[in-house]
Amino acid sequence: MNYPVYLDYNSTTPCAPQVIEAMLPWFAEHFGNSASKSHAFGWVAENAVEEAREQVANLIGAKSKEIVFTSGATEAINLAIKGIFEYYAEGKEKQHYITCQTEHKAVLDCHAELQKYGAEVTYLPVRSNGTLDLDLLKASIRPETKMISLMWANNETGIIHPIAEVAKIAQESNVIFFTDAVQAAGKIPVSVSGIHLLAISAHKFYGPKGIGALYIRHNHPLPKPLAQISGGGHEKGFRSGTLNIPAIVGMGKAAEMRFSEMEKDGNRLKILRDKLEQRLLELSDTILNGGQNNRLPHVTNISFGGVEGEELLKRVCHKVAVSSGSACSSITPKPSHVLLAMGVDPDLGRASIRFSLGKHTSEQDLSEAGDCIVKVLEMLKKRN
Repeated sequence: MNYPVYLDYNSTTPCAPQVIEAMLPWFAEHFGNSASKSHAFGWVAENAVEEAREQVANLIGAKSKEIVFTSGATEAINLAIKGIFEYYAEGKEKQHYITCQTEHKAVLDCHAELQKYGAEVTYLPVRSNGTLDLDLLKASIRPETKMISLMWANNETGIIHPIAEVAKIAQESNVIFFTDAVQAAGKIPVSVSGIHLLAISAHKFYGPKGIGALYIRHNHPLPKPLAQISGGGHEKGFRSGTLNIPAIVGMGKAAEMRFSEMEKDGNRLKILRDKLEQRLLELSDTILNGGQNNRLPHVTNISFGGVEGEELLKRVCHKVAVSSGSACSSITPKPSHVLLAMGVDPDLGRASIRFSLGKHTSEQDLSEAGDCIVKVLEMLKKRN
């Protein structure tokens, strides 16, 4: 296929060739089940899983025994949030949760589910640049607050939340702190210090799809989540089911590679991102969504005024693969809930594009992308 320029790395990333190479033997040559404890096929598979667990743990500064493999970040998020709710529900305790209006839909939908079963949820607003008011967070904590759930970095704007400060607030109030670190892990340094639960996904950092992990803090008095999938007691009882050995090996390899690559890669992508951003913001009726500081190095989100959003995206995507927000929400023409929470006008929200760069992005790619945007805007504005 004659694919367009790819600038949607926040949606997914291609598997690195080294990751694919590492995975291949585990489909047929080493096909054992890691739960088979009585023979060599199982032992070899188990050793591979434990090596990958160590590699993933190293990426986020955790211990290998604190890593639970899941089918992806959505499952990890469900396990973290619903698992804690069910733990406290067993004791019939009153429950209150704190999250943010700009969280990923997986987090927001989980909290909506909790509300159906009687939990109270505070959805924190954000400032116009997407940042949090930490004083408001502190004021929102109640005696019955069980969890603070805030993403490490926003998937649409790239804004990075002050995780260390939030962790300190949670610690002072003896509240569980869960963070969706899907867009941060493998892109910027991540440390689980002060965090109780953390979700990541391999396909966001050049690993395979269908595999993720939940970090669950070890040796801490606050409770751990109850399993959401029963049957076999795999993954220390947190997540039953035969392990996907090839994907786990791939995630481990990807984590190992990103640990050594991400700083150099991030510095290069920031330079490229800034060049594209500068060019586009020189156009009339363009607005940067989110501030230029304290954000992921490879992401920019820009609104284009004076044009119809759905038509803009449709035309641009013939030449440049971009999105208007989260891939999980791109099936609807509604404006991004993240931008709405930031106070962006709905029409302008629909005419916003997220550009997310990756390790294969070149200056030529961005030159072609910029040319495409300029031509599409000229055409659409002439029509109007």
